[in-house]
Amino acid sequence: MGELRVHSVLVTGANRGIGLGLVQHFLGMPTPPKVVFAGCREPKGQRAQELQNLASKHPNLVILPLDVSNPASIKAAAATVKEHLGGSGLTLLINSAGMLKITPPEDVTLEDMMQVYTTNTIGPMLMGQVFLPLLKKAAQGSPGSALSCSKAAIINISSTGGCISSPEVFDMIPIVSYHCSKAALNMLTKCQSLGYQEHSVLCVVLHPGWVQTDMGTPVTVDTSVRGMLKVISFLSEKDTGTFLNWEGKVVPW
Repeated sequence: MGELRVHSVLVTGANRGIGLGLVQHFLGMPTPPKVVFAGCREPKGQRAQELQNLASKHPNLVILPLDVSNPASIKAAAATVKEHLGGSGLTLLINSAGMLKITPPEDVTLEDMMQVYTTNTIGPMLMGQVFLPLLKKAAQGSPGSALSCSKAAIINISSTGGCISSPEVFDMIPIVSYHCSKAALNMLTKCQSLGYQEHSVLCVVLHPGWVQTDMGTPVTVDTSVRGMLKVISFLSEKDTGTFLNWEGKVVPW
């Protein structure tokens, strides 16, 4: 694995599944980040119990109330992160929060599409915009000009469900709102990579595999997260704007 030295990281959707797995692995690194921010909707709720347990053992873990579908919540989280970081920036933003609403194609409503898009696509867009000043500050404070996740980066967690080139995925999970939102997230990441490159912020979208959460089955969370962190450690300027899977292979979409 390449050397991944992350001063600070923020993971959304951190109370379960991939998000929680990422937080656990960052905390368990030989040289862990100085601060790990774990965002979730209800930090004191039952669904965040594992995060609470981790926080009692790791003083560098900060649990944030964060609803990525709520612009005010995002701004409040950014203010808290800025306060904790003092004069330094945020090295790595991982947009892991996502939702899947099971509705047959013929029954999808405006409300269904708006709800899923707001979480899966608009949320990561707003997160990138609001946290850009802190990402820029991290990039400015990092030596060298080469892009990397040790400098400043946005990682969006997507899915092959957003691949127009893979219609067979629809046969597995015929959920229009989810597929459309993830395809849009893939395009958003490409746009972010083009728009934020001048600020030295690397932007990549990752497919974690069909993970053993309430959204999938074959790959364990631990295997997926280990794979993604290995990929993240090797990302460079040539990778910005690309869609890769947890094994580092390019995903056509």
